[in-house]
Amino acid sequence: MKDTNKFITMKKLSILGLLIIALIGFNSCKGDDDVVFVANEGDIAFTNSFLSEYVLTPATSGNLGERFTWDTPNIGVPANQVYEIQSSLLGDFSDVNVVGQTAANEYAITIGDLLGFAAAQGLDADPETEAPNTGAVHFRVVATVGSEGGLESISASQAINMLLPEDTGGDNFVCEYDQLWMVGAGLPNAGWSWDSPESVNCSGTGVYSGNVFFTSEGDANFRFFTTATDWASGLNFPYFVDAGYTIDPVFEESADDDLNFKFIGTSGLYYLTVDTISKEITVGEPMATGICDFDQLWMVGAGLPNAGWSWDTPEFVLCQGTGVYVNRVTFTNEGDANFRFFTTATDWASGLNFPYFVDEGYTIDPAFEESPDDDLNFKFIGESGEYRLTVDTVGKTITLE
Repeated sequence: MKDTNKFITMKKLSILGLLIIALIGFNSCKGDDDVVFVANEGDIAFTNSFLSEYVLTPATSGNLGERFTWDTPNIGVPANQVYEIQSSLLGDFSDVNVVGQTAANEYAITIGDLLGFAAAQGLDADPETEAPNTGAVHFRVVATVGSEGGLESISASQAINMLLPEDTGGDNFVCEYDQLWMVGAGLPNAGWSWDSPESVNCSGTGVYSGNVFFTSEGDANFRFFTTATDWASGLNFPYFVDAGYTIDPVFEESADDDLNFKFIGTSGLYYLTVDTISKEITVGEPMATGICDFDQLWMVGAGLPNAGWSWDTPEFVLCQGTGVYVNRVTFTNEGDANFRFFTTATDWASGLNFPYFVDEGYTIDPAFEESPDDDLNFKFIGESGEYRLTVDTVGKTITLE
């Protein structure tokens, strides 16, 4: 008598084995056509530099907040990759939000976008409320491969620290940076060196301004920088053109390799304004920007070839600090080489001669001495040329550089 139950069991096992073999074969064939990738954190990473803090104001909402960049991860096979920028207010991405997608290796967000995250975070700029004015939003980039959407790589999280300046009334100016720095051959007080860079300070919300001496001699090129001594922070002429700025006609794009600014106007001191709100770069007449007894001290004399003993084209040093007057002045040691300071233009009686400063206890640059003329003026005895002249009425010095 046959064991019927044993026969049935063996038959079932045989059928099951055939099904398993068939399934393995099917999956093997399918694997040849459809590669599935596993997520690996760290295969992709942000390559742009981040600020320690991002200052957010409604007035600058249209400005660039941050441009995320990254390299294409190497997955070992040719495939199209799509990148997704994700955000998280909590930081662990349990509240993940898709900011946007791109097939490129960069993605930009504006200050307005960050203000939206700040609002969602519950931040505000009102000092009368308990709500904080600082917080952070976290970002990451996720790469996916092929049309099937196989997840390939997730970057590490990057925090963006947000600051909403509290409105305390008065001149509460807000700029992305405290100042913009400038060096270059077109700036004779600076040159291509960080020893004595020029700068324009934050003088209004999104506005930088200040007196700058430009020259059209030589290459006459220069560049803006957001960070002193950091060459990588440079902003050249095309940067502002691409950002939609209207640029004063005294500037043009330099023909050098870095496409810097070039000054093509008349050499001299100008009041430079960089307005990041209206997107304009303009120059105008120099302005006193410090606290002094006078806006400027005037100078005429034979030792000043651009002026002479005439009020038609006097030289001057402008108040640019507390009791400090500064400008670039051309001197000559030819002839009498004498000159005098004046507190009021065209007023001969307002003159201040060499003994006046000696009696006041000034230390005077050795390029000057008392002139033997009847008025005991200054006499220039240095090498003829253009110098940076500083009259410091607080430190009581007169210096040339």
